[in-house]
Amino acid sequence: MGNSTTAGKKTCFVVQGFGEKTDFTTGRKLNLDASYQVIREAVEETGLECLRADEIKHSGMIDEPMYQRILRADLVIADLSTYNVNAAYELGVRYGLRPSATIIVAEDQFKNPFDVSHIVIRRYKHLGEDIGVGEARRFQKDLKDAIAAIIAEPAVDSPVYTFLKNLQPPVEEGVLAKAYAPAPVSPSAPDDQSVKGLLDQARAAKARGDFAVAKGVLAVVRTMRPNDDYVVQQLALATYKSGQPDPKTALEEARSILRALNPEISNDPETLGLWGAVHKRLWDLTNERVHLDEAIAAYERGFYLKQDYYNGINLAFLLNVRAALDEKSGDRAEAITDFITARRVRRQVLQLCEAALRAQPRDYWILATMWEAAVGLEDDDAAAKWEEQAKALASEDWELKSTRSQLEKLKGLLQSSPLKNL
Repeated sequence: MGNSTTAGKKTCFVVQGFGEKTDFTTGRKLNLDASYQVIREAVEETGLECLRADEIKHSGMIDEPMYQRILRADLVIADLSTYNVNAAYELGVRYGLRPSATIIVAEDQFKNPFDVSHIVIRRYKHLGEDIGVGEARRFQKDLKDAIAAIIAEPAVDSPVYTFLKNLQPPVEEGVLAKAYAPAPVSPSAPDDQSVKGLLDQARAAKARGDFAVAKGVLAVVRTMRPNDDYVVQQLALATYKSGQPDPKTALEEARSILRALNPEISNDPETLGLWGAVHKRLWDLTNERVHLDEAIAAYERGFYLKQDYYNGINLAFLLNVRAALDEKSGDRAEAITDFITARRVRRQVLQLCEAALRAQPRDYWILATMWEAAVGLEDDDAAAKWEEQAKALASEDWELKSTRSQLEKLKGLLQSSPLKNL
């Protein structure tokens, strides 16, 4: 079988999602770009060229160049973390086309769904946003050893060719293979217009606060990857953050973009967090009750799915907002229900923050969240404690200003507690 090479160099194609993806079995958000960086370094240190689908420069549909890579790559590494359906599908295609030189990897909380005992999955520990230095070195060594052994002496690893003994792989020798061989790709080329190159441009624009530019770049990426949830989420985020042509119109446009992900029934915590954020801001601008109720529903579902302090603290605050409205309108039963639920959510948030703090002891936003939760529980001693620790870690003035602004609003809501006159 003909091999795909660039200037005689053996190639590795990595089958993997990109950006931040949610593992729906655990609610954790994993940064697959961090995983890819570790994999790529291991591959390149063994002398192979490494490529992922989002690095392929192409016009039109990605399918043809992707399938060419799956067929012709000397090695394919499939990362099944977050139970990525596309990655599993492409792994199956590789197994059907090539009897050997395929490696499966996944982060350590991945539960093997395969009912074939001989399939080896090489594990790595993911911390959510990143992979620790020590773990990266361990995993890279394990991967490099496996790559070197497989390239030196390929053995059948495809279950298709293991159990169908007489099956012969497709043959693409001679002129036909050369005619359809993929063009050489340099992922780091200056004129890179791959998905990865464009996403890097969008991230750089977001980092400098230029959300209008990020929105334009992400709109192009969406035409290339229209069904990728991560791209849609990032486009919605950049759209409402851009505030153009005005904040309300930007929020309504972001809401329209998110509708492609069916947020009303979605179980993706990232989608729900964005849906909640958009409606929370629409409520702030319009005071229309429908936006408040929609934001609460989104944050509530996201919180109970993911069990994270971000969704939880936003949910608690908005429950107090709604409790104050219901108390003012005379619906005391609903006001009491929301007020007590907000307190219960804050207790859970504190537990989640304590666990998060053990992994990230110097994170301002964890401490600021604990500060807000303590204020919401009217625990003055705890609030003073977390305030002192948060202030010591605030690196920018706007961080403290943002937190204090939120706390002033919260204290005003607590003054109208429906429990005061019971």
